[in-house]
Amino acid sequence: MDIAKRSEHNPLLKPSELKPGMEGMEIACLLNPGVFRYGNKIRLLLRVAERPIQQKGKISFPVYDAHGKTKVLSFDVNDPELDANDPRVIRHKGQDYLTSLSYLRLVSSEDGIHFRDDPEYPPLFGQGIQECFGIEDCRVATTADGYFLSFTQVSHLGVGVGLIHTADWKTYTRYGMILPPHNKDCALFEEAVNNRFYALHRPSSPELGGNYIWLAESPDRLHWGNHTCIVTTRKNSWDCARVGAGSSPIKTKEGWLEIYHGADEHNRYCLGAFLVDLHTPSKVLARSREPIMEPVAPYEQTGFFGHVVFSNGHLSDPDDPDRIILYYGASDSVVCRAEFSLTEILNSLE
Repeated sequence: MDIAKRSEHNPLLKPSELKPGMEGMEIACLLNPGVFRYGNKIRLLLRVAERPIQQKGKISFPVYDAHGKTKVLSFDVNDPELDANDPRVIRHKGQDYLTSLSYLRLVSSEDGIHFRDDPEYPPLFGQGIQECFGIEDCRVATTADGYFLSFTQVSHLGVGVGLIHTADWKTYTRYGMILPPHNKDCALFEEAVNNRFYALHRPSSPELGGNYIWLAESPDRLHWGNHTCIVTTRKNSWDCARVGAGSSPIKTKEGWLEIYHGADEHNRYCLGAFLVDLHTPSKVLARSREPIMEPVAPYEQTGFFGHVVFSNGHLSDPDDPDRIILYYGASDSVVCRAEFSLTEILNSLE
């Protein structure tokens, strides 16, 4: 049951429409952005993945070295110790690497359709050993205390959740890793509940449990505890392999509404939703039985990693409280837009 109203302008942004941010690189793909309003404009904080121009017979990719400088590693495609079956991750001599290096880049729009680089706001690149493979998948929480950016820190040491705060998108306070490996898909609630801050996150366990959505609470957004698993995968379903939070939950009269992603055993990513109690966020009230959005458009089925719709950013329409404007990544390649009726999503839950 796909109830998304896709923009006729999709894809809004393609890799070829932006210049690489790192010298000697090409943009391999644009991925799911964080979304916010600032200065009377709609802004996207894109995940931009870059790599060297590939040469025949070689696989080359960038990493940050111990000094924070970009260096390029290159392997022969016929190397018997190379596993390159996944276009996103390769393994060489037992070590995993990403095939591209991601950073965060701000683009702006007055109409929510046509976006451009804004040189006034510099990109955010990885820093330090915990981000030597880059930073990814940023959610932007717009709060009374400014903007909080929860994102994925990637390195050979593991994948964890980082936090950055800004008020003006020019100066940043980096708080480092707030949730240790293996964890990602962290979405902060944009206001406190019972004088506590809450966040959704996705720890992973390869042996016990699974890729489930958990809830955590905090007195200060930095120290998190009282972790509770609230949404699990479902057998023989569109979200049987993994689930993860999208962006900040939407406050409604019925409860906090979260648009989340789910994937099946074939790595087909769809979007669904669930509703938690306004005063007790650990209490799940309802959930999608079927997806509210599936990869059915051509640009959602073919790309760097096909059959994917993945979002971690949306806006409410100030002129129409029932309209949700969703920005999403399609096939790990391009950035798109869709609209939903809040009422229609709520009515679809069971």
